[in-house]
Amino acid sequence: MSTEPSIRVEDRLIHNPCPIDPGRAHIKVRPHTTPSLELMRMLSACPAHCYTANEKHQIEITVDGCIECGTCRVICEASDDIEWNYPRGGYGVLFKFG
Repeated sequence: MSTEPSIRVEDRLIHNPCPIDPGRAHIKVRPHTTPSLELMRMLSACPAHCYTANEKHQIEITVDGCIECGTCRVICEASDDIEWNYPRGGYGVLFKFG
């Protein structure tokens, strides 16, 4: 049995810098009037909590803090609700502790 203290994932991720590319979001939610089931799932599935619902019940994304885990690509792959690209070089999450 290990005697090392338990460390939460969130406590480790805080140490990974994430330079934001101003005006060039690497993920965009396509325009919609009624969100699909896949977009609705992103409200709880995104580990960085980047997806929110606005006052019109449309799903929006704020890419600040995105850890580029790919969850949204997997969930929204069939629905084509998002446009996902890799961030330009020097931007996006820079993993420090694996």
